[in-house]
Amino acid sequence: MNEVEINDNSFLRQFETKVEGHLAKIEYSSQERKVFLTKLVIPESITQESFKEDFIKSVLHHIQDKNLRVVPTSPQIAGFLRKNRQYKEMLPVGIRI
Repeated sequence: MNEVEINDNSFLRQFETKVEGHLAKIEYSSQERKVFLTKLVIPESITQESFKEDFIKSVLHHIQDKNLRVVPTSPQIAGFLRKNRQYKEMLPVGIRI
């Protein structure tokens, strides 16, 4: 995994990173020690498929470091969690994807 530098822009409620002068972001909302990942936005100019996975992993590690749970409401992020079961313990009790 290539670590992606994450900026937590809490004012806009999004995790963001700059790649090749473009902004990639994951929008979120938080409530009661849970982070709801609501939307993944990656500019069309970023064509490496590996970037999307690296970006999601970096955001998940950032959330994990804060001891928070994650609720993926974005279909792309939910699909990533389905394929990468090692992040399953980050889901709140009772949430399945």
